[in-house]
Amino acid sequence: MTTRTATARYSGFGKEGKGAISTQSGVLTDQFYGFNTRFEDEPGTNPEELIAAAHAGCFTMALSFALARAGYSEGTLETKAAVKLEQKDGGFVITRSDLTLEASVPGIDADAFADLAEEAKKNCPVSKLLNAEVSLAHKLN
Repeated sequence: MTTRTATARYSGFGKEGKGAISTQSGVLTDQFYGFNTRFEDEPGTNPEELIAAAHAGCFTMALSFALARAGYSEGTLETKAAVKLEQKDGGFVITRSDLTLEASVPGIDADAFADLAEEAKKNCPVSKLLNAEVSLAHKLN
């Protein structure tokens, strides 16, 4: 079992609040996020962008391993994930993540590749998470 962590800090509330996200690895350290980075075009990150990065990375790695198991050792995969946030029922919902893949795998049959890609899409852990039940444990200080 592997556990990875990230932290988010938010100072102030609502549109005027400012946040910072950091990851266990240090790849992100106090990366700015807030209303303007999420709903407008201010520089910084946002949760949907991070989910898109995770989904693109997870799917691409899953497909890479599937191709290796099928005997392929050369090629390239490049995936874009577009995560859509919509307002619904008085709140916001991530309604979809669209994966767009460009691949080069010498010698593979188009149908075999399509099957492997579909399996990777269905079985990568982030794809599964996007349809998971979410629970909350909290402590108020």
